Amino acid sequence: SLTEASTLRVESLSLGVKRIVFARPDVRNAFDERMVQELRDALDQLAGIADAQQMRLLILEGEGKVFSAGADLGYMKRLAEKSEAESFEDAKTLAQLFYRLADFPTPVIAVVQGAAIGGGLGLAVCADYVLAEEDARFATSEVLLGIVPGVISPYIIRKIGLGAAAPMMMTGKRLSASEAMELGLVQSLTHATERAAALQDVVLEFLAAGPEAVRRTKALLKEAAPLPGPELIEFTARQIAQALCSQEGQIGLESFFSKTA
Repeated sequence: SLTEASTLRVESLSLGVKRIVFARPDVRNAFDERMVQELRDALDQLAGIADAQQMRLLILEGEGKVFSAGADLGYMKRLAEKSEAESFEDAKTLAQLFYRLADFPTPVIAVVQGAAIGGGLGLAVCADYVLAEEDARFATSEVLLGIVPGVISPYIIRKIGLGAAAPMMMTGKRLSASEAMELGLVQSLTHATERAAALQDVVLEFLAAGPEAVRRTKALLKEAAPLPGPELIEFTARQIAQALCSQEGQIGLESFFSKTA
């Protein structure tokens, strides 16, 4: 392991492939303040490897049955109890995580089993390639709780366009892996039993390219489809903070907590 972290593992594989494994399977790899910080630190460390041969490809995986169910309950409760100003700062911290992932200098492959919900979906849409198990589900369920898919929204729109993103984000409905593939959110499907072999095939496709050329191409893509600027990041973070502190958001979260308690 490259870093000491309690919520994830960073692994160095052969041929310059690195892997970050979310290691909170007991809470379906949902994240809290610590995981957000550890993931940001891991991405910074790996992005800092300047040698294109040493850092060629990043794989994101979740341990257990679920890729990531978004923000965990304890974290959500703490957010709901904060002032709007504190919620705004927390949302900006989360926004920086997604920015770092979308801004990563090499290709990023996300392997999704079970579900990618809310912030978990954010991690998937910031990747360049999503390999999904056929029974995986994808959703931004925030509006169903009276809150908003704030800081991840620019990345969803960047990945699948407004036509596909608007109904998904405004209804909060769950998409099957095949529906997500039709929208361009998922690039290929696999059976659980064939996941390792399918991932290896995808990795080899990416490794066939020149490492320097791939980094240059990723830079081109970021220019052609720009990442959100500071103003948009501030705006999306403020929308989350306002929604969390609104009457509707507080009622929605309260009923959600009472159902899951």
